[in-house]
Amino acid sequence: MDQGSRGDLMGRLAEATESVTTTHPLRVAIDGPPAAGKTTLADELAAVLRTQGHDIIRATIDDFLFPRAHRYRRGQYSAEGCYFDAHDHDALCRVLLDPLGPGGDRRFQQAVYDRDTDTPLSPPVMTAPADAVLLFDGVFLLRPELIDRWDLRIFVSVPFERTVDRARIRGNALAGSAADTTDIERSWRNRYIPSQQLYFATARPTDHADIIVYNDQLHRPSWEVRSN
Repeated sequence: MDQGSRGDLMGRLAEATESVTTTHPLRVAIDGPPAAGKTTLADELAAVLRTQGHDIIRATIDDFLFPRAHRYRRGQYSAEGCYFDAHDHDALCRVLLDPLGPGGDRRFQQAVYDRDTDTPLSPPVMTAPADAVLLFDGVFLLRPELIDRWDLRIFVSVPFERTVDRARIRGNALAGSAADTTDIERSWRNRYIPSQQLYFATARPTDHADIIVYNDQLHRPSWEVRSN
Protein backbone atom coordinates (compact mmCIF):
# COMPACT_ATOMS: atom_id res chain seq x y z
CA MET A 1 0.00 0.00 0.00
CA ASP A 2 1.24 3.51 -0.87
CA GLN A 3 0.53 6.81 0.85
CA GLY A 4 1.14 10.39 -0.17
CA SER A 5 -0.35 13.76 -0.98
CA ARG A 6 -3.40 14.36 -3.13
CA GLY A 7 -1.04 15.24 -5.95
CA ASP A 8 0.78 11.92 -5.53
CA LEU A 9 -2.54 10.08 -5.67
CA MET A 10 -3.69 11.93 -8.79
CA GLY A 11 -0.40 11.18 -10.48
CA ARG A 12 -0.77 7.48 -9.72
CA LEU A 13 -4.38 7.41 -10.93
CA ALA A 14 -3.42 9.24 -14.11
CA GLU A 15 -0.68 6.67 -14.73
CA ALA A 16 -3.15 3.85 -14.19
CA THR A 17 -5.60 5.45 -16.61
CA GLU A 18 -2.96 5.85 -19.29
CA SER A 19 -1.76 2.26 -18.84
CA VAL A 20 -5.07 0.77 -20.02
CA THR A 21 -5.21 0.23 -23.78
CA THR A 22 -8.56 0.05 -25.55
CA THR A 23 -9.82 0.65 -29.09
CA HIS A 24 -12.75 2.64 -27.71
CA PRO A 25 -13.17 5.39 -25.09
CA LEU A 26 -11.84 4.32 -21.70
CA ARG A 27 -14.65 3.85 -19.17
CA VAL A 28 -13.49 4.49 -15.60
CA ALA A 29 -15.73 3.67 -12.63
CA ILE A 30 -15.18 5.66 -9.43
CA ASP A 31 -17.24 3.76 -6.88
CA GLY A 32 -17.66 4.01 -3.12
CA PRO A 33 -20.16 4.82 -0.37
CA PRO A 34 -21.97 8.16 -0.18
CA ALA A 35 -19.78 11.01 1.10
CA ALA A 36 -16.59 9.04 0.42
CA GLY A 37 -15.26 11.81 -1.83
CA LYS A 38 -15.92 10.19 -5.21
CA THR A 39 -17.07 13.30 -7.04
CA THR A 40 -14.18 15.40 -5.78
CA LEU A 41 -11.69 12.70 -6.71
CA ALA A 42 -13.21 12.34 -10.19
CA ASP A 43 -13.08 16.11 -10.74
CA GLU A 44 -9.46 16.27 -9.58
CA LEU A 45 -8.46 13.40 -11.85
CA ALA A 46 -10.32 15.01 -14.76
CA ALA A 47 -8.33 18.22 -14.28
CA VAL A 48 -5.03 16.30 -14.30
CA LEU A 49 -5.91 14.27 -17.38
CA ARG A 50 -7.07 17.36 -19.27
CA THR A 51 -3.70 19.02 -18.70
CA GLN A 52 -2.18 15.91 -20.28
CA GLY A 53 -4.29 16.38 -23.40
CA HIS A 54 -7.07 13.89 -22.78
CA ASP A 55 -10.65 14.50 -23.87
CA ILE A 56 -12.69 13.91 -20.69
CA ILE A 57 -16.34 12.95 -20.32
CA ARG A 58 -17.60 13.51 -16.76
CA ALA A 59 -20.80 11.85 -15.66
CA THR A 60 -22.42 10.68 -12.44
CA ILE A 61 -24.93 8.09 -11.28
CA ASP A 62 -27.10 10.91 -9.87
CA ASP A 63 -28.10 11.72 -13.46
CA PHE A 64 -29.32 8.15 -13.95
CA LEU A 65 -31.79 7.93 -11.08
CA PHE A 66 -35.31 6.63 -11.41
CA PRO A 67 -38.07 9.16 -10.60
CA ARG A 68 -38.65 9.77 -6.91
CA ALA A 69 -41.88 7.73 -6.74
CA HIS A 70 -39.97 4.68 -8.03
CA ARG A 71 -36.91 5.25 -5.82
CA TYR A 72 -38.95 5.41 -2.63
CA ARG A 73 -41.68 2.89 -3.40
CA ARG A 74 -40.43 0.68 -0.53
CA GLY A 75 -40.23 3.69 1.80
CA GLN A 76 -37.96 6.69 2.26
CA TYR A 77 -35.55 4.85 4.53
CA SER A 78 -35.52 1.45 2.84
CA ALA A 79 -32.03 0.03 2.27
CA GLU A 80 -33.38 -2.47 -0.26
CA GLY A 81 -35.06 0.40 -2.09
CA CYS A 82 -31.77 2.28 -2.23
CA TYR A 83 -29.96 -0.71 -3.71
CA PHE A 84 -32.60 -2.15 -6.04
CA ASP A 85 -34.87 0.77 -7.01
CA ALA A 86 -32.76 3.92 -7.19
CA HIS A 87 -30.74 3.73 -10.41
CA ASP A 88 -31.70 3.14 -14.03
CA HIS A 89 -28.88 0.82 -15.07
CA ASP A 90 -30.56 -0.13 -18.35
CA ALA A 91 -30.61 3.51 -19.44
CA LEU A 92 -27.03 4.02 -18.23
CA CYS A 93 -25.81 1.15 -20.39
CA ARG A 94 -27.99 2.07 -23.35
CA VAL A 95 -27.10 5.76 -23.71
CA LEU A 96 -23.59 5.95 -22.21
CA LEU A 97 -21.61 2.83 -21.34
CA ASP A 98 -22.43 0.63 -24.34
CA PRO A 99 -22.02 3.35 -26.99
CA LEU A 100 -18.56 4.06 -25.56
CA GLY A 101 -17.67 0.37 -25.30
CA PRO A 102 -16.46 -2.28 -27.76
CA GLY A 103 -18.50 -2.12 -30.95
CA GLY A 104 -20.26 1.08 -29.85
CA ASP A 105 -20.77 4.03 -32.18
CA ARG A 106 -19.43 6.51 -29.58
CA ARG A 107 -22.67 8.53 -29.76
CA PHE A 108 -23.70 9.09 -26.14
CA GLN A 109 -25.79 11.06 -23.67
CA GLN A 110 -24.52 12.04 -20.21
CA ALA A 111 -27.85 12.03 -18.35
CA VAL A 112 -31.45 10.82 -18.44
CA TYR A 113 -32.84 12.48 -15.29
CA ASP A 114 -32.93 15.85 -13.54
CA ARG A 115 -32.97 15.32 -9.78
CA ASP A 116 -33.92 18.92 -8.96
CA THR A 117 -37.14 18.78 -10.97
CA ASP A 118 -37.71 14.99 -10.78
CA THR A 119 -38.20 14.87 -14.53
CA PRO A 120 -36.63 12.93 -17.42
CA LEU A 121 -33.86 14.54 -19.45
CA SER A 122 -32.86 14.05 -23.06
CA PRO A 123 -29.69 16.09 -23.60
CA PRO A 124 -28.13 16.37 -27.06
CA VAL A 125 -26.38 13.29 -28.36
CA MET A 126 -22.62 13.83 -28.60
CA THR A 127 -19.89 11.83 -30.29
CA ALA A 128 -16.79 10.92 -28.28
CA PRO A 129 -13.32 10.69 -29.77
CA ALA A 130 -12.03 7.13 -29.78
CA ASP A 131 -9.36 8.07 -27.20
CA ALA A 132 -11.72 9.89 -24.81
CA VAL A 133 -11.85 9.01 -21.11
CA LEU A 134 -15.16 8.66 -19.27
CA LEU A 135 -14.83 9.37 -15.54
CA PHE A 136 -18.05 8.14 -13.95
CA ASP A 137 -18.66 8.47 -10.21
CA GLY A 138 -21.40 6.89 -8.16
CA VAL A 139 -22.54 4.20 -5.77
CA PHE A 140 -22.97 0.50 -6.57
CA LEU A 141 -20.97 0.69 -9.81
CA LEU A 142 -19.28 -2.69 -9.42
CA ARG A 143 -22.47 -4.68 -9.08
CA PRO A 144 -23.09 -7.60 -11.47
CA GLU A 145 -25.25 -5.57 -13.87
CA LEU A 146 -22.39 -3.13 -14.55
CA ILE A 147 -19.13 -4.85 -13.67
CA ASP A 148 -18.16 -5.78 -17.25
CA ARG A 149 -18.85 -2.29 -18.60
CA TRP A 150 -15.76 -0.74 -16.97
CA ASP A 151 -12.21 -0.70 -18.31
CA LEU A 152 -10.73 0.62 -15.03
CA ARG A 153 -12.37 0.25 -11.61
CA ILE A 154 -11.50 2.58 -8.74
CA PHE A 155 -13.10 2.13 -5.32
CA VAL A 156 -12.98 5.02 -2.83
CA SER A 157 -13.01 3.48 0.64
CA VAL A 158 -14.01 5.38 3.79
CA PRO A 159 -15.28 3.91 7.09
CA PHE A 160 -19.05 4.16 7.18
CA GLU A 161 -18.99 6.16 10.42
CA ARG A 162 -16.78 8.75 8.76
CA THR A 163 -19.29 9.15 5.94
CA VAL A 164 -21.98 9.98 8.51
CA ASP A 165 -19.76 12.72 9.92
CA ARG A 166 -19.11 14.12 6.46
CA ALA A 167 -22.82 14.05 5.62
CA ARG A 168 -23.58 16.07 8.76
CA ILE A 169 -20.90 18.62 7.88
CA ARG A 170 -22.19 18.88 4.33
CA GLY A 171 -25.76 19.31 5.57
CA ASN A 172 -24.70 22.10 7.91
CA ALA A 173 -22.76 23.81 5.13
CA LEU A 174 -25.78 23.74 2.83
CA ALA A 175 -28.40 24.76 5.39
CA GLY A 176 -26.41 26.79 7.90
CA SER A 177 -24.61 25.91 11.09
CA ALA A 178 -27.86 25.51 13.04
CA ALA A 179 -29.28 22.95 10.61
CA ASP A 180 -31.20 20.00 12.01
CA THR A 181 -29.30 16.94 10.79
CA THR A 182 -31.76 14.43 12.26
CA ASP A 183 -33.04 13.38 8.83
CA ILE A 184 -29.49 13.05 7.49
CA GLU A 185 -28.60 10.82 10.41
CA ARG A 186 -31.70 8.68 9.93
CA SER A 187 -31.12 8.38 6.16
CA TRP A 188 -27.54 7.24 6.71
CA ARG A 189 -28.33 4.81 9.53
CA ASN A 190 -31.44 3.27 7.96
CA ARG A 191 -30.93 3.60 4.19
CA TYR A 192 -27.45 4.41 2.94
CA ILE A 193 -25.18 2.41 5.25
CA PRO A 194 -27.39 -0.73 5.25
CA SER A 195 -27.61 -0.54 1.44
CA GLN A 196 -23.81 -0.44 1.29
CA GLN A 197 -23.66 -3.42 3.62
CA LEU A 198 -26.03 -5.25 1.27
CA TYR A 199 -23.81 -4.27 -1.68
CA PHE A 200 -20.67 -5.53 0.05
CA ALA A 201 -22.35 -8.79 1.01
CA THR A 202 -23.74 -9.54 -2.46
CA ALA A 203 -21.32 -7.92 -4.94
CA ARG A 204 -18.01 -7.72 -2.98
CA PRO A 205 -16.96 -4.54 -4.81
CA THR A 206 -13.46 -4.27 -3.38
CA ASP A 207 -12.68 -7.73 -4.74
CA HIS A 208 -13.29 -6.38 -8.25
CA ALA A 209 -11.54 -3.00 -7.91
CA ASP A 210 -8.30 -2.37 -9.80
CA ILE A 211 -7.37 0.40 -7.37
CA ILE A 212 -8.66 1.05 -3.85
CA VAL A 213 -8.24 4.60 -2.54
CA TYR A 214 -8.41 4.90 1.25
CA ASN A 215 -9.83 8.40 1.51
CA ASP A 216 -10.50 8.90 5.21
CA GLN A 217 -7.51 11.29 5.39
CA LEU A 218 -8.31 13.65 2.52
CA HIS A 219 -4.92 15.37 2.45
CA ARG A 220 -2.92 12.20 3.03
CA PRO A 221 -4.71 9.38 1.22
CA SER A 222 -3.33 5.91 0.69
CA TRP A 223 -3.98 3.54 -2.16
CA GLU A 224 -3.60 -0.03 -3.21
CA VAL A 225 -3.23 -1.31 -6.77
CA ARG A 226 -4.85 -4.71 -7.08
CA SER A 227 -4.18 -7.63 -9.41
CA ASN A 228 -7.54 -9.09 -10.43
